[in-house]
Amino acid sequence: MTDVLIPGGRDVRATLEEPVTDTEAIVVACPPHPEHGGSRSDGRLVAIGDTLRESGIACLRFDYGAWDDGYGEREDVRNAVRWAADRYDQVGVFGYSFGATQALLASTDVDAVDAVSALAPAARLADDLEAVPALESLSIPVQILYGERDTTVEWEPVVERATDRTDEVTAIPADHFFVGQRQSIAADVRAFFERTMLE
Repeated sequence: MTDVLIPGGRDVRATLEEPVTDTEAIVVACPPHPEHGGSRSDGRLVAIGDTLRESGIACLRFDYGAWDDGYGEREDVRNAVRWAADRYDQVGVFGYSFGATQALLASTDVDAVDAVSALAPAARLADDLEAVPALESLSIPVQILYGERDTTVEWEPVVERATDRTDEVTAIPADHFFVGQRQSIAADVRAFFERTMLE
């Protein structure tokens, strides 16, 4: 485990976890809403990082810089992806909730992204921070996971569009917090990135 300072003009700190063997693949993990306690230590991100490492994929979990209504946070994701792309051949992005939407948004802007996985993405963070238009512009493999009982975010438009596009869509019998589901979610995310980045 290595601490990393992400360049880009904002105070963005990250934790890099690498597998025992050398790897050319990494997943940048975007935390949930920082104003609601979201951070790189989120249990869902940690579980995914642990299982990715077991399959030989590095994971970069980071904290957003100072709150900027979603805009600075989008740039934080872009900068984390750029940092990863400078060091690894294959770059995936994962996000949960607010971070899931940011993962989709940033993946439209940075050519280095090879695959993106979004858990419980919110359809809209602001007028010009919307997940569906971002999703429509992506030509890389996309995985969307959502809780069937989630009433915290409006995920339905994202799931509907992803289904129409024949992206990989997985329904989970859970609410927004996915209590008791971390390991199964981590296994699904790991399998997705293994297929899209290692095969």
